[in-house]
Amino acid sequence: MKYYKYYLLSLVVIILDQAVKLIIHFNMELGEEILVFDDWFKIHYTENPGMAFGIQIEWQYGKFLLTFFRLFAMAAIGYYILVLARKQVHQGLIWCVALILAGAIGNVIDSTFYGVFLNNAPADASTPWFHGKVVDMFYLDIWSGFVADWVPIWGGKHLFLWPIFNIADASIFVGVAIILIMQKRFFAEDKKEEIPETTEVESAANDESIEPEIKPTE
Repeated sequence: MKYYKYYLLSLVVIILDQAVKLIIHFNMELGEEILVFDDWFKIHYTENPGMAFGIQIEWQYGKFLLTFFRLFAMAAIGYYILVLARKQVHQGLIWCVALILAGAIGNVIDSTFYGVFLNNAPADASTPWFHGKVVDMFYLDIWSGFVADWVPIWGGKHLFLWPIFNIADASIFVGVAIILIMQKRFFAEDKKEEIPETTEVESAANDESIEPEIKPTE
């Protein structure tokens, strides 16, 4: 059970992620939105055909390649959790990696199966399998406006800061963020292991270097 508890967390997050996605899909129209907190946080049903932030690989088999890369990453992360647990590293690190695994699997399910079961694969896809679109719904309308001309790269442009994500994305973000914030604590034990221990020979040499105490004769 000491290993499986981490995978159990991943499973719970995956089930929650898929449940929310299916509820949104079957109860909202694509593009429909519901205001939650004023105008800055909404439930907005959209589909992401590519990677994070809507980035796409402009190639016939780009989506197919991306999905297989996600499957490989999912397997690697799952094995990494087992390695970390056996090494008995800080449990907080393993819980965070379990969150990252849950997010990876959650979006892999969309990419692998939704093109078939939800019929949301692009019309020009060679096969609906592995070409499904990821369902996103949480919309944070943080900021939009004109950037001053003196700002490098984005100066003189009208930009929008409004991420749209799902529970799987949030799980990955939280896991990575906690690791970055707590890295000193999570990896402190690894640094201790890197410090070489004093060998018996060195200890004996150090003992010999100590001058013996001379007692006065009576």
